[in-house]
Amino acid sequence: MSSPAPSSPVVSGPVVSTQWLADHLGSDNLVILDATVFALAPVTPDGPRYLSGREDYLTKGHIPGAVFADLFDIFSDPTNEFVFSRPSAELFEVAAASVGIDNDTTVIVYDAVVGQWAARIWWLFRAFGYDDVAVLDGGLTKWHAETRPYATGEVRPRVAGGFTATPRPELWVDKSFVESVVDGKTDAALVCSLPPAEFAGTAGTRPCAGHIPGSISLPAATLVDPSTNAFLRGDALKATLAPTVTLSAQLVTYCGGGIAAAASALALIRAGYEHVSIYDGSLNEWTADAAAPLSAPGA
Repeated sequence: MSSPAPSSPVVSGPVVSTQWLADHLGSDNLVILDATVFALAPVTPDGPRYLSGREDYLTKGHIPGAVFADLFDIFSDPTNEFVFSRPSAELFEVAAASVGIDNDTTVIVYDAVVGQWAARIWWLFRAFGYDDVAVLDGGLTKWHAETRPYATGEVRPRVAGGFTATPRPELWVDKSFVESVVDGKTDAALVCSLPPAEFAGTAGTRPCAGHIPGSISLPAATLVDPSTNAFLRGDALKATLAPTVTLSAQLVTYCGGGIAAAASALALIRAGYEHVSIYDGSLNEWTADAAAPLSAPGA
């Protein structure tokens, strides 16, 4: 990966503040991405339903200069049977270039919910070898609460020189790896990012309820301050992550489809954990196999 151009702002970690972004709006080689997706209620027997945030981006507003990042068809593999599955390196290169990103770009990504969609884009860039990317702390919610400027309508992406991916396969695991963890053949800890009721098996619409045996619960929604939408930090973050402290050196996060898992992975990386991976298929893939075991103590 080439170094950022001299005029590009450089991020010093996986998260930036709203003040940092306000100070750098309009900088050369800075691309801001709105990655919003909404979960629709009620959940149907066929599973969760999702709505692209593009219409809200266009009509209700976005951070000035932000380009919309389509997680349905552009930053995922639309041919995969599981929604939001990660794209190939070739597809990701096309996706990055389509929103104006090349290997000299500083990327800031946000969403209008609790940060899990932004974290997913951040993880994809990281997994494809690019580190000059960060998630906006508090996202659009905090930006609006601080009465910062916003704009409506489409933003045309800058002309980019092309993006070259350098995959880091160690940041992903597949179903066979998780099976080896469950069987005790691989030393790794499984971290479930779903809400507590889904972890316990008392809620959810998948064919089978519960969590992968041996998992610990780390709900993605508990990783933000509900009063500000900002990510937990300091003692509050340490307390939330306390159950992971004595676990294996390798942590594998999962959820329903690899989205909330990215928020947990972001929190773990921020807390200093070095060996974190995501099970991309997550429970969408796991529960599609009738023979795959589940634990549901509360069901």
